[in-house]
Amino acid sequence: MKENLKRHTKRIRNLVITLVLTALILSVSTYAWFIGMRTVTVNEFSVEIATTKELELSLDGKKWSDNVSINKDNFDDDNVVYADHTNWWAGEGLIPMSSVGQIDSNISRLILYEKSSLTQSAGGYRIMTSRAENDGADEVDGYVAFDLFIRNHSGSDYIVGLDEDNEEAIYLSVDSAVTVSDTNGVPGTGIENSVRVAFAQIGRVKGTFADEDQDGQGVITNISCANDTNVTGICTRTAQIWEPNDVDHVPGAISWYNTACRKRTGATTFEGACGDIQDGAYYPTYAVANEIEASDAVDVYDGEEYNGYSATISSDPEDGLLYKFPTFKDTDKLKKGMLRPVFMTLAPNSVTKVRVYVWIEGQDVDNYDFAAIGKAISVKFGFTKQRFTEEDFGYTGPTSKPTTTTVPTTTAE
Repeated sequence: MKENLKRHTKRIRNLVITLVLTALILSVSTYAWFIGMRTVTVNEFSVEIATTKELELSLDGKKWSDNVSINKDNFDDDNVVYADHTNWWAGEGLIPMSSVGQIDSNISRLILYEKSSLTQSAGGYRIMTSRAENDGADEVDGYVAFDLFIRNHSGSDYIVGLDEDNEEAIYLSVDSAVTVSDTNGVPGTGIENSVRVAFAQIGRVKGTFADEDQDGQGVITNISCANDTNVTGICTRTAQIWEPNDVDHVPGAISWYNTACRKRTGATTFEGACGDIQDGAYYPTYAVANEIEASDAVDVYDGEEYNGYSATISSDPEDGLLYKFPTFKDTDKLKKGMLRPVFMTLAPNSVTKVRVYVWIEGQDVDNYDFAAIGKAISVKFGFTKQRFTEEDFGYTGPTSKPTTTTVPTTTAE
């Protein structure tokens, strides 16, 4: 029995992929949401991954390992990533953006929206948005984006058709977290509470293209949303968006909301107080789903839980303005046993191209002026194939939790 538990624990440990990311602010200005705040400029952003034979990772589609690392210094290095990649390191810095996880199949990229203009309203701020113009050779300023290739060795058959029921469940590790950096961060502002990390599955191919005796790098790196002889496109799926710290709200953010928000009674009328915001409770994100014009009369606090106004909220992100997006929350990852939800799925015997995006969600209620003072944040996340943790079934033996090391931030020159 003891030997079986040891083997089981080792298997759990070996199936965990851990990623550690560190971001450092270089410049800060005191504006909120879509007004124009540049909250985080990414200077150092590293990913450390450890896995075993069942899952291998690559940044170039050719070199496969149980450990890879990507950061500001090597994201454009031909010795690390593939030629003609479109990895992006935020340009001048992270700015408030918004997304409902839709992928543009024509360019194989996540659709994001940014401020086109903003003015005051009697109930807070009235926003106008435009789509981020990332349909060119590069992504655009405001977020981080990079390609990660995941090879799943499970099974021998490759299933061409796109069907989640035939794919293997992957879970977000319980120690995934976004925090203020221990080195350069300033705690108490809540900057970490508006971060979003999206995992956009672009497409996949048969895992044998990654074998050393085959030259499949071009096939793998050229994976796009389009189906062809080798590629199964996955862009019809909505990107999984992780919302860390979903129930954490600092006093500054709550006070800002209480000061600025007024109950909305019509297109131009506001009267009374908005709904309460309390630390320890979850409040949804009404993310931007389409371009918004002045004539649409959209306020940042629109939503049943906030100013009570729902005329600008749509039940369908395809044709709406604001959409109540179901993010994958920290409280989801902490659910126990059979209640633990799947984070994403991977086909057996496959190589999947996942485009990872990191940004500040402007429609998060915790996004306010002085969050920028928080400066540096540390982000780490991991994946595991194991549904249960030791606590779920009362295991008291050696721990299976992975050891992670946060890459230290450095002072900007």
